[in-house]
Amino acid sequence: MIDIQHTGPAKLRKTELSPFLREAQQAAGLRGRVDVLLADDATLRRLNREFRHKDAATDVLSFPALANEDKVAGDVAISLEAAQRQAAQHGHSLEAEVKILLLHGVLHLAGHDHESDNGNMRRLEEKLRVAFGLPAALIERAATKRRKRA
Repeated sequence: MIDIQHTGPAKLRKTELSPFLREAQQAAGLRGRVDVLLADDATLRRLNREFRHKDAATDVLSFPALANEDKVAGDVAISLEAAQRQAAQHGHSLEAEVKILLLHGVLHLAGHDHESDNGNMRRLEEKLRVAFGLPAALIERAATKRRKRA
């Protein structure tokens, strides 16, 4: 079961996101329910501060289930304000950006960690975003941004 709660400025329909989320879960080998919160920057900042001790807004957060049971995989929180800015910056739709963020969050719920896995999550995210017909993924965009600054 996928539960998408919504607060914030933009409207996205569960019927548009639920099938994608199921496909992303299957591709990542993630079983169990994923609850998704579509919120605003302030909510993501609060969650980031409370759970990661980082007092900054962010675009996506993942919270794996504490218990190892197949019924619940975890939660993903997405800032629709950040998604709207990023979609405009990269020239694609809000729906495409939310899907990029959902994919990133699902990969984290499946146990991937781009900060410590020598590029494995980046390669998988890129492979899946191509398979799903999505624009450049989060890790891919961050790597391109770092290369441009160097």
